[in-house]
Amino acid sequence: MEAPTANSPVKIILGSSSIARRDILAKMGYEFTVASADIDEKSIRKEQPEELVMALAEAKADAIIAKLRAENNQEKDAEVILVAADTAEAILQRLPVHDYKKDAVPTLLITCDQVVVYEGAIREKPSNEEEARQFLKGYSGSHAATVSSVLVTNLKTGFRKVDFDRVEIYFREIHDEVIEKLIEEGHVLRVAGGLIIEHHLVLPYVKKVVGTTDSVMGLPKALTERLMKEALAL
Repeated sequence: MEAPTANSPVKIILGSSSIARRDILAKMGYEFTVASADIDEKSIRKEQPEELVMALAEAKADAIIAKLRAENNQEKDAEVILVAADTAEAILQRLPVHDYKKDAVPTLLITCDQVVVYEGAIREKPSNEEEARQFLKGYSGSHAATVSSVLVTNLKTGFRKVDFDRVEIYFREIHDEVIEKLIEEGHVLRVAGGLIIEHHLVLPYVKKVVGTTDSVMGLPKALTERLMKEALAL
């Protein structure tokens, strides 16, 4: 089965508040709605970056599914008790699912996560300006990697599939004044590792990217389309 297009009989929910991810999915030709997950990301820890981003994507999907079901039940004045440890499959089995399982067309929920890996250490969003400054100074004349996960859940069938993509980025020496401008602007404080290679101040200092820019921005296109195709095939 081919991956869905804007005119395909499928609904898509992007479980992310990232503007970059919204832009990428829109440019891929898809129409979608947006939902956000309220989870404590710091409570989920894994030693390997690939395992961490996939676990976080799973947790986000579970939280969004629980929220969707709770909202549906509220409309019907029904009381629902959700257990935080429930998996998405358990929630789908227990809660009313007429909005999805009985729909004529499937609904795909896409959730994602990303970290930066620098000298073997996992970097998430900077906790403050000083940490963001340290992150950016470290990239200067060096290299880092982004590890991005994508999880696609078919809310009609309950099928879900997760995978990750890794991109290596090599940098020229980044001037201190550029770093300070980025800190002052503030966007680097809201992204994994404080890393925004598509930013007009950063782009001139990117020497080489081994992988795709869309993956660095948080939503690898090829991986997303493959997982959507698989989620619709079963």
